[in-house]
Amino acid sequence: MENLLKKIEELREKLVKTQILLDLPQMESELLTLKRKMSQPDFWNDQKAATDISRRADSLEQELGKWQGLEAEIRELEGLLTMAGEENDSTLTEGADQKYQELAAKFADLEFILLFSDKHDKDNAIISIHAGVGGVDAQDWAEIIERMYYRYAEKMGFKTEIIDRQIGQEAGIKSVSFKVTGHYAFGYFKSENGVHRLVRISPFDAESMRHTSFALVEVIPELPAEEVLDIKDDDLKWEFYHSSGPGGQNVNKTASAVRLVHLPTKIAVTCQSERSQLQNREIALRVWQSKLKHLEEEKRSKEEKKLKGDIKVAEWGKQIRSYVMQPYQLVKDHRSNYEETDINSVLDGGLQKFSEAYLRAIK
Repeated sequence: MENLLKKIEELREKLVKTQILLDLPQMESELLTLKRKMSQPDFWNDQKAATDISRRADSLEQELGKWQGLEAEIRELEGLLTMAGEENDSTLTEGADQKYQELAAKFADLEFILLFSDKHDKDNAIISIHAGVGGVDAQDWAEIIERMYYRYAEKMGFKTEIIDRQIGQEAGIKSVSFKVTGHYAFGYFKSENGVHRLVRISPFDAESMRHTSFALVEVIPELPAEEVLDIKDDDLKWEFYHSSGPGGQNVNKTASAVRLVHLPTKIAVTCQSERSQLQNREIALRVWQSKLKHLEEEKRSKEEKKLKGDIKVAEWGKQIRSYVMQPYQLVKDHRSNYEETDINSVLDGGLQKFSEAYLRAIK
């Protein structure tokens, strides 16, 4: 029993150190501030801002609840064993070791969050998927990836909102952009940035030949409201057109869809998720600002890596991960060398191990 008590004490001490690193008091303070805002009578006057605040508060509450709940369970088990020792009651210790193993495993899962050390890891993520080489197979592959990310977001408790979606003529999608909202959404999804390669027997080939398809995934953090950039109107080109996707009887009657082009950088953003042109303009502007900010930070990072002599150019065709369905089944990440043979589980959103392996590889 003494050995088990010592292990539980060590687990509690590791938990306390982790909570200090995460600055849980600051998270509690932020949550309290958000709840005060939510209690104001005019809180829902600005529905978009209110929704963002509510989601942030919910995310913080869940995060704090996980750590505080684990701490309570550890202390409860510690107290139970101390009582069992004092009363010499062996029945109280039955299953205590198994409970300790469960708590240690739970802590190991939560400790994963310490790998998030970049400035924007806590932010929401904006994800774009583009079908690449492979024709209709590539468009189908892009849609499979889209579903995989929705399932991953669902497993992590994140919310997703489509910004723009271009459907393929025969099957799949040409491209899609969507936002993932949740605490550490960018941290969890940034490992997906790059080219994804699929090898399978094509369901669109009458001769059942094996095809290789590619899709490009771009992941950027959503720009926080306090970091909104100054804009020169002359640098922006706006285009308006009718929405092309499903959206009700008014979808093709008004030019609500927008396309924004930033002339100096040629960054283009389209948005047709909302019925209102004004709302689509606001979303497109925020996405463009996030892309521009991310581009500037990437340039700085590359310059720093050049000075250090460590620079790798990411090019189309240099896939970060391969998904092989035939002649065998394997998903392999070429950066961390982590791999899984259960491809169906991965395509159903089982990406956390790949994210963890990537974050450990870049440390």
